[in-house]
Amino acid sequence: MPTSASADPRPGLAAYSDVSASDTTLRRFLHGLPGVDQVGAEARAAALGTRSIKTTAKAWALDLAIRMVDLTTLEGQDTPGKVRALAAKALRPDPADPTCPSVAAVCVYGDLVGEVKQVVGDAVNVAAVATAFPSGRASMDVKLADTRDAVAAGADEIDMVIDRGAFLSGRYLQVFEEIVATREACARPDGSHAHLKVIFETGELQTYDNVRRASWLAMLAGADFIKTSTGKVQPAATLPVTMVMLEAVRDFREATGVQIGVKPAGGIRTAKDAIKYLVMVNEVVGDDWLDPDWFRFGASTLLNDLLMQRTKLTTGRYSGPDYFTLD
Repeated sequence: MPTSASADPRPGLAAYSDVSASDTTLRRFLHGLPGVDQVGAEARAAALGTRSIKTTAKAWALDLAIRMVDLTTLEGQDTPGKVRALAAKALRPDPADPTCPSVAAVCVYGDLVGEVKQVVGDAVNVAAVATAFPSGRASMDVKLADTRDAVAAGADEIDMVIDRGAFLSGRYLQVFEEIVATREACARPDGSHAHLKVIFETGELQTYDNVRRASWLAMLAGADFIKTSTGKVQPAATLPVTMVMLEAVRDFREATGVQIGVKPAGGIRTAKDAIKYLVMVNEVVGDDWLDPDWFRFGASTLLNDLLMQRTKLTTGRYSGPDYFTLD
């Protein structure tokens, strides 16, 4: 399997072709990245979280946040009926208001991709978790079969998990190679490929420096998106962690010309929370990332609060929480 960043067809990565030549060169590069000032990062994230926006901008932000939601159900009790209902909601989040936009994607386990695809067609992306989600503990044959099955079923996006045990023990090349191989497994017969989101499970990475290293490792290996969490481990997405990842994609684009998306997931439940993230995106990386192609929210309960706030702006009154279907 490829072990060099030069295997990636994106020409901006040519300068990094030797980084993944060995565990030693990859470790030297990752540990040579600038360290993260923990106090400074947390202070800046807290300051950005206090920003407020006016009514007109808020209406725009709410619609943008809805368009950025990966509406998610990842439970053992998921049934075809449940995910079909979720898919219908993804298409028409507020059936009473046809101006309400659709969400970005529906995220489910791979065996339910076909159920969602039958409902949404090509109108909403279908994302599937793969590679032994959420632990990432399985053989590579199993992980790659998991990925290929989801792509064959029609998944537009694959959310893979890295082996945190390998990463934390310094086996960076192993993690790099797994991402490269999973990206290859995302290929379709027509030469296109499902977009690959790489999940770090930042709550297990222990330090902001590790989050920055994981971000660069994943991007060099071919990730289309980097994602904070599975939603199964706490803490999940936080503003400081997301800021570190945003800084990484900003620096990566400056260095290579390649733009990578970011997806915070887990624990983002209110419109107020979502707007804090949008403010951070605008301030840290700029409005190029204020688009569902480059920023997503992984969430199950966020959408209803966005809809409630949207209804309040348009009608002047709140709808009760039971007005919208439970996800």
